[in-house]
Amino acid sequence: MARYEEFYEKVLAEEARERAEGSVHERPAGRGSMDMPFLLLTLLLLGIGLIMVLSASFARAYFETGDPTRIFVRQALFSVAGVCFMLLLSRFNINLIRRFSIPLLAVSLLLLAVVPFIGAESGGARRWIDLGFTTFQPSEIVKLTIILSFAAMACKYKGKMKTFRYGVLPFAFILVVTVALLMLEPHISAAIIIIAIGAVMMFIGGTKLQWFILGGIIVAAAGFLVLTKFDYAVERITIWRDPFSDPQGDGFQIIQSLYAIGSGGLLGVGLGQSRQKYLYLPEEHNDYIFSIVCEELGFIGALLILILFALLIIRGYWIAMHARDRYSTMITAGITSLLFLQVFLNVAVVTNLIPCTGISLPFFSYGGTALMIQLAEMGIILSVSRDIKIKKAG
Repeated sequence: MARYEEFYEKVLAEEARERAEGSVHERPAGRGSMDMPFLLLTLLLLGIGLIMVLSASFARAYFETGDPTRIFVRQALFSVAGVCFMLLLSRFNINLIRRFSIPLLAVSLLLLAVVPFIGAESGGARRWIDLGFTTFQPSEIVKLTIILSFAAMACKYKGKMKTFRYGVLPFAFILVVTVALLMLEPHISAAIIIIAIGAVMMFIGGTKLQWFILGGIIVAAAGFLVLTKFDYAVERITIWRDPFSDPQGDGFQIIQSLYAIGSGGLLGVGLGQSRQKYLYLPEEHNDYIFSIVCEELGFIGALLILILFALLIIRGYWIAMHARDRYSTMITAGITSLLFLQVFLNVAVVTNLIPCTGISLPFFSYGGTALMIQLAEMGIILSVSRDIKIKKAG
């Protein structure tokens, strides 16, 4: 702990120097108010997501439990808890988050390491830890802790990020360990996201471009190996190229997803009027909820939701650009990039633009762990927004 205390004191000293040398100053009376556009966009997307969970899960919940609102009620409870957690985190000082970023990464990797041994299995994968009253995915936590820890490391190695020893080696080591643990589950989609977000954080931190080129070659070679040697991945590629090659087996889900999207047309069949949710489309309230959105709200409704996501992402990058210090900028840009990646990849999967992967749609897909972590991430960005500096006139 002495090393972390020493590290924290250096952080405070560095920030004091930045404030003394900068052309900006803090708000005159303590921390400012949180960014209201970002908060309202988050709550709006969360509210629409809850409505869609109710609509999409109605039939399956009734069939499996006899209670048509069972899934919706659980998601609503997680939403309320998540919003409270988000507002609580928005009041945390970013220095406190920075101080514990490395220990949090260590704990999340430990949880990831025990999943293959004690995790609950579903669909041929072991990705969840069963707590009795609910389950959670350690991989969701790792995504956030990678962002927080990489930002802290980049700030610590600020003047050395262009060297291999400091700007590549420690980051690459953490990514390799994380991806190796994820492949034991297996969880290829989470591995892809973590590699991508790790690269984003290294790029923002100042790692030389030449190392990304070399890393891209290595990742491409590893990807080719996975796609040719792992039956799990080979099947996904085959079905992606031609879902109708196995319409009653592995291709069934994507075929039903495309039927749902096509049935929606321009204006949709109406909220609550989906036909695919009546046990035709698997995971209709989870990874494939956007297909139900397209069916019920049509192209126009789905486009408006994507515009809301785009506005939230743009606002997130705006907050990052105006953040108080380098660490705040990095974690805000990292979390916003993670949000963008998950939205893009989820929509790409349900439209069969890319092979099927288990990626949820933020604020929409059913799942307590993912929703709580997503709202926690929004809380961190809101905390950063409370410390945005005001430029001096002239």
